[in-house]
Amino acid sequence: MTHRRLLIAAALLGAMLPFGSAQAQGAADYPNRPVKIIVPFPAGGTSDIMGRLIADELGKQLKQAFVVDNKGGAGGAIGTDQAAKSTADGYTLLLSGIGSNAIIHGFATPKPGYTEADFVHISQLAAGPNVLVVNPSFPAKTFKEFVTWVKTNPGKFSYGQVNSSSGHLTTEYLKQVAGLDMVGIPYKGGAPALNDVLANQIPGMFTNQDAVLPHVKAGKLRALAVTSLERNPLYPDVPTVAESGYPGFAAVSWTGLSAPKGTPKAILDKLEAAMVKAFSDPAVRAKLEGNGFVVVASRSPDYTRFVLGEVERWGKVIQTGGLKYE
Repeated sequence: MTHRRLLIAAALLGAMLPFGSAQAQGAADYPNRPVKIIVPFPAGGTSDIMGRLIADELGKQLKQAFVVDNKGGAGGAIGTDQAAKSTADGYTLLLSGIGSNAIIHGFATPKPGYTEADFVHISQLAAGPNVLVVNPSFPAKTFKEFVTWVKTNPGKFSYGQVNSSSGHLTTEYLKQVAGLDMVGIPYKGGAPALNDVLANQIPGMFTNQDAVLPHVKAGKLRALAVTSLERNPLYPDVPTVAESGYPGFAAVSWTGLSAPKGTPKAILDKLEAAMVKAFSDPAVRAKLEGNGFVVVASRSPDYTRFVLGEVERWGKVIQTGGLKYE
């Protein structure tokens, strides 16, 4: 009986060894074919630019092609859901971000077909603040003057609102903490809304720092506040909301690299190391910092904690404001 058990154990061990060896070999020579990075937004926008930058830098680090696959729709949920359901072998990755990996989870309906437990968050690339900009004709010259004006004129400040975007949620957040009565004017995209601020059709809006920087520099828009905890290097004279009477106020747009849950740890470690190395390079960082982004290049545990904190933050804003996904 003992001899028979030994034979069975030997047979099982023999059957398992090739599998284990294959796993180890797969991680050791990863990547040995092109890797796809799903960007859950259309080509041409900030997310697409970030995805292509990551693809280029990982390609240099790991000596293999990393290819961007744009899968837009439903605020990023379609592409993100596809990534969540992909084979967890390291050959399909996700450009994760605030909209599709944090804000979307706060709405009661519709619920996306994935949760953050379906991903391993590898490394946060960068973050950038939203900026409150107004047309130069608006009477407030500072953020404190803006708050005073809005409180003195409740319901009279109308702002460009791209529903369920980071700019929309940032405005709702400020309305809640500062007790402001402002009216959102819905737009289908940030560009049309920004054009109407430039044309003085609406007085202002919150939007991403890279989108408005050229207009602020040219004097076509006035920047009143940034929403990062610290001042942004490209907006050195613009105060933060936090330092202007609302301590702890933070609302930044962010992106990073994630993978489907179950991706082998050795592959994840290799990707994390490549991200940290690539975006710690001063020349590479300069590409992002020149547009007002703060490069993070975090490790996986830090990025995971950050994402879960963002899910909680924006969930509270959505619940408090009774917001609906549109």
